[in-house]
Amino acid sequence: MAVSTAFAGPKLETLFFSNATVTSSPTCHFQIGVSSKPRRTLIQRGSFRCEADSSSDGNASSLSALEQLKTSAADRYTKEKSSIIVIGLSIHTCPVEMREKLAIPEAEWPRAIKELCALNHIEEAAVLSTCNRMEIYVVALSQHRGVKEVTEWMSKTGGIPVPELSEHRFLLYNTDATRHIFQVSAGLDSLVLGEGQILAQVKQVAKVSQGVTGFGRNISGLFKHAIMVGKRVRTETKIASGAVSVSSAAVELALMKLPHSAHSSARMLLIGAGKMGKLVIKHLVSKGYKKMVVVNRSIEKVNALREEFKDIEIVYKPTTEMMNCAGEADVIFTSTSSETPLFLKENVADLPPVSADVGKRIFVDISVPRNVGSCVKDLETTKAYNVDDLKEVVAANKEDRLRKAREALVIIEEELKLFEAWRDSLETVPTIKKLRAYAERIRVADLEKCLQRLGDDVNKDTRRAVEGLSRGIVNKLLHGPLQHLRYDGSDDRTLDETLENMHALNRMFSLETEMSVLEEKIRAKVEQQK
Repeated sequence: MAVSTAFAGPKLETLFFSNATVTSSPTCHFQIGVSSKPRRTLIQRGSFRCEADSSSDGNASSLSALEQLKTSAADRYTKEKSSIIVIGLSIHTCPVEMREKLAIPEAEWPRAIKELCALNHIEEAAVLSTCNRMEIYVVALSQHRGVKEVTEWMSKTGGIPVPELSEHRFLLYNTDATRHIFQVSAGLDSLVLGEGQILAQVKQVAKVSQGVTGFGRNISGLFKHAIMVGKRVRTETKIASGAVSVSSAAVELALMKLPHSAHSSARMLLIGAGKMGKLVIKHLVSKGYKKMVVVNRSIEKVNALREEFKDIEIVYKPTTEMMNCAGEADVIFTSTSSETPLFLKENVADLPPVSADVGKRIFVDISVPRNVGSCVKDLETTKAYNVDDLKEVVAANKEDRLRKAREALVIIEEELKLFEAWRDSLETVPTIKKLRAYAERIRVADLEKCLQRLGDDVNKDTRRAVEGLSRGIVNKLLHGPLQHLRYDGSDDRTLDETLENMHALNRMFSLETEMSVLEEKIRAKVEQQK
């Protein structure tokens, strides 16, 4: 439903024309020619096409063209369904140096969502920030402008120029964006195929974002469905069996680089006792290690680890003794939330050498931002690896994982159709609500008339019976029309047929006289600009 001309004109000017400037850039939707000499400028937008004369004799024509252009823009924003877009950087497209600048801590996700939804063309948003990816999911009123605004926001947040950011980002729209988050949740886009940690991270996004203004029905539904897809893929394909997480890959990489003769005697040190540290301990235990040193700010988390791994000797050391502990360790795993490196070349160079059996001290950094500076690997006495180096681990059982991944893709395509059908069905929700409200107003008004005619002597049981009768009649009358407004892909009815039914009901019951939900959103966007 298009907004009125009065609304589409001056009130939408701020929203739709805030970026209209004199430019030849192909990325600008609107170009308005201004010249000291009379000339003819062609303005075209969709099916609308006109010629505007910029001379004084053509002022009326120019103004008319401008008004039509505004109306055309308003129609586009109210008639077209908003787009789901993912703007992302992952280990596949972007180096860790850039990802760590853009990383957003979990505690900052709600703030990021609110900031994104304050942008002109963004309705809903979610942030998926892990050590391997930084992805922004949005529902945008305009694909082009939505991408532009989010990219500029990421540039400002991470301090990275837009051209550099654009070189490494990836963009996916609607079905492709949905397919991507389903594949991510299923572990198909992970460095280690089928790893389970990413599903927990997607769940955490939904948990932390729930109730945040901007984590709306579309994005919330997308993440909930992605979680369901991740669970189904793992249950039906067993893709997680034999696969490893980032923490498991870190342990395997360390053992690959450690001389075999030193496996049983290597001294293990963990910096950080959080979730990743706990998983590293779990995988070290599975490899037969019975003793390890853990450096952490407080002893509480270490005591919790001791409680969980009762058969393992876990030695606690405070962060003030970190360098001393590093000097006594052969393999050092780092997994803290520190925003600055804990180990630099000058620190590590002063550490005592490891035994001849070990050869070189090994650093495995699974933190983003990195805890170990890249300069450390320049030392002849050390080997340093970060999350990008874990690719070496993905080799064993590769064919089996690929076979399971192909099975998972079939499941994802099935779930993709169901999600698209659900999202399409949302177009009829406003009409369903309006029709129910229309019927309820009539029912309540006529019920009141009926009870007045019956008089004051009517007892409560009779009143309840009459009211129940009125509700039953309305529900039965609405059942048929509402069934034809629900589209979930479970029957032969197409989306076009469902939308035809919606428009027919809107006309029959004059439901279009009420402001549409999308128009309210656009009006709210305009109000924000005042």
